Amino acid sequence: MKWGRRHGTELAQRRLVWQSASLLLAYPDAAARDMRLGTVEALYDRLPDERAEPLRATVAHLRRIPVSEAARHYVETFDLRRRTTLLLTYWTDGDTRNRGTAMLAFAQAYRAAGTTPPTGEAPDHLAVVLEFAATVDPDVGGSLLAAHRHAIDAVHTALTERESPYAAVLGAVAGSLPAASDQDVRRARELVLAGPPAEQVGLQPFTLTVPPRRGTAGQGGR
Repeated sequence: MKWGRRHGTELAQRRLVWQSASLLLAYPDAAARDMRLGTVEALYDRLPDERAEPLRATVAHLRRIPVSEAARHYVETFDLRRRTTLLLTYWTDGDTRNRGTAMLAFAQAYRAAGTTPPTGEAPDHLAVVLEFAATVDPDVGGSLLAAHRHAIDAVHTALTERESPYAAVLGAVAGSLPAASDQDVRRARELVLAGPPAEQVGLQPFTLTVPPRRGTAGQGGR
């Protein structure tokens, strides 16, 4: 995904959406929640209303509920349900040996852009990819997001069906990407129906979220 000068404003807005979504899709630990939400509010104030509104709605919801409730909902939504996992390679490879190679591709992309892959955080976690795209390399990061838009669309659909406050965030991310092709729509529909691959051939599911949980063990992708 390459951007010319005349698309600078569009790219700037996408980066604001990506950074906001990254912060909102991080585990809502008590120590950093208010700071993250304040940052998102400052970011979406620089966006046009149609792009800011989905982010604004999620921030408003998270501000209304206790941190403990937000954390419980996050775990139930993203860690305990296969159909709403934010681990992108889980959607393409499940718990198969191929997933190791797929995850390595994310780490290699980060290194090639001059940054160190996350330690203690899965490199394919959507929040990590969004932060990379927003703050390090929008071309490479945007391409990674676009290549996995079928997974992003599938999670968006599943969250919408569950009436989750996070559905708006996934919708904002999907809306920041190039228009879905017929193949993207078909693949997303198939994933919504079937969920991620479930074949078990030796790899343990990744359990870390962004940021790492303090004293809480996740159950990634189940």
